[in-house]
Amino acid sequence: MDGNSLNLEILGPYIQQISFGFVAGFVVGYALKKVGKMLAIALGLIFIILQILAYYGFITINWGAVEDTVNPVLEQESLSSIWKTTISILTYNISFVATFIPAFILGIKKG
Repeated sequence: MDGNSLNLEILGPYIQQISFGFVAGFVVGYALKKVGKMLAIALGLIFIILQILAYYGFITINWGAVEDTVNPVLEQESLSSIWKTTISILTYNISFVATFIPAFILGIKKG
């Protein structure tokens, strides 16, 4: 047994785990960004439909109440908490977090 085959036997499982963590992180980040884009399109269309219905007098929208409901969700502390919770869920009980998170961020950027 030469030194190269021994190194591969020892390092093989680690390389496999690192590779899987990177691929998993990238595809999750990529998919999450795509879903986010679809959600943005859906919310935009809902807004347009609501505005059309309000314009023609079918409904009345209390935008002040909507703003009061949405603003707390968009504050920095809330967004930070949502991000931390998302990362905790996605990396729960996995040992390849070190490669998952950078690849996840890369997937979001490329998505």
